[in-house]
Amino acid sequence: MKTVSILTAAIFALSPIYAHAGGNPEQVAFPQGYEESFTKYDTANRANQKQVAKFYANETAISSYAGGNNADSGSVIVMEIYSPKTDADGKPIPGDDGIFQIDELAAIAVMENNSDWDESFSQDERTGDWGFAVYETDGTPKSNDLNCVQCHTPLDGQDYLFTYQRLVDFVKNN
Repeated sequence: MKTVSILTAAIFALSPIYAHAGGNPEQVAFPQGYEESFTKYDTANRANQKQVAKFYANETAISSYAGGNNADSGSVIVMEIYSPKTDADGKPIPGDDGIFQIDELAAIAVMENNSDWDESFSQDERTGDWGFAVYETDGTPKSNDLNCVQCHTPLDGQDYLFTYQRLVDFVKNN
């Protein structure tokens, strides 16, 4: 019985860490209607995974980068994460452009820049002024074991974005 109690306590103690390791949906809201109101600036195969991503930026982000600045407070970046179609060996099937053929939407990741986060949103859960959250395809929070902060923190020279140069180039060319 003591083992069960210890195990139960450990599960409850670690649950908040697990739920927020991939971001904090209590602070970084899902941007309803982003598909119509944001600008799609890139589609790419994800480097470390067998996934395809489509990237969107809101007008605040677009305007910030158009002005040659890093993202202003209020900037939001959305990454739709898709599973690719695979061949008989389970390898992603590339399209004519080299981008994997899309099978289905798997998750939606959101980055929000805010210079005035609520003090309950710990700096440990953010990278600079960027906060993160990962959502199911219907916009509900997704439990996951990703650590967004850990991967984005080394990118301080590019405003913490993996797609920084692609977004800057998009803004310059459009």
